[in-house]
Amino acid sequence: MAAKRIAVTGGYGFIGSALIRLLLLETDHEVLNIDKLTYAANRASIPGAGNNPKYRFAEADIADARAMRKAFEEFQPDAVMHLAAESHVDRSIDGPQEFIATNIGGTFTLLQEALRYWQGLPAERAGRFRFLHVSTDEVFGDLGPEEPAFTEETAYQPSSPYSASKAASDHLARAWHRTYGLPVLVTNCSNNYGPYQFPEKLIPHMIIKALAGEPLPVYGDGRNVRDWLHVDDHARALLLAVEKGAAGETYNIGGLNERTNLQVVEAICDQLDRASPSPQGPRRRLISFVTDRPGHDRRYAIDASKIVRELEWRARKTFETGVEDTVRWYLDNRGWWDAIVDRGYKAQRIGTGA
Repeated sequence: MAAKRIAVTGGYGFIGSALIRLLLLETDHEVLNIDKLTYAANRASIPGAGNNPKYRFAEADIADARAMRKAFEEFQPDAVMHLAAESHVDRSIDGPQEFIATNIGGTFTLLQEALRYWQGLPAERAGRFRFLHVSTDEVFGDLGPEEPAFTEETAYQPSSPYSASKAASDHLARAWHRTYGLPVLVTNCSNNYGPYQFPEKLIPHMIIKALAGEPLPVYGDGRNVRDWLHVDDHARALLLAVEKGAAGETYNIGGLNERTNLQVVEAICDQLDRASPSPQGPRRRLISFVTDRPGHDRRYAIDASKIVRELEWRARKTFETGVEDTVRWYLDNRGWWDAIVDRGYKAQRIGTGA
């Protein structure tokens, strides 16, 4: 693909940083990272970015219209990849207001400024412009054990303040395409995992607690099912969507790796036992069960056949190879997550379920 200027919102977050690492390492695209630097952002997640001539950073809130207008005017992007969001379900239960403000209000502001910018572009550049809105499978609600996986046509039934706020932002993005013609694409992904993930999330949280020999709390009976997608596979899918996807389309992105939360935690324990055995014995002994969280969806599953068929995307990692690589990364990069743990972060009802 010809080199583009791509603005990425939330680029110091987990998925955003994986996307930017991919863009800088494997493409000629120039990147503007727009990030508010909230608690989960980490500059260390994009090593060497500051010395890369293709990279720029703007510390800004997507809900700040003036800052967004300035970013568009100065960077002149060919595409926006919108990943900035509050994304932790437990936090949304404890404090939903921030999720409404960022995920709905911030997306509205960003769409308005993108529309203003796009309407002022010459016809040829306007025809190539894309606005990719990155969302989640949680907007679809949950599935029964035998129900078919979510498709792009599945009706929305969000269960948590987080998923409701993301559902609203998806509707806004599609409305700005249909009403104003803004060339929007939407992606809905399954649970991501991999390196540089903030320790409140299930997999890194369990790795860190298991290394410390602490109890591994699992919600309910541990049989909630998620489809697990390695973040590097997700980043490649997002790049394909923005480069080759059709405006107005939605693409589901999944790893085809359905596992119960208990199976995930057991896999982490087993991999840690192989890579770094504990003198106290197998780490499965640390697994405990705690009271389930409110509104906990039972099962998610993604049908990714559309992006496979139309954009020729394939996940490169299986769950087994992905977990092995992830556990090894956390073992080899203790300094990255030690710094987060040392400065402290809200630990109430965190990490016990996906």
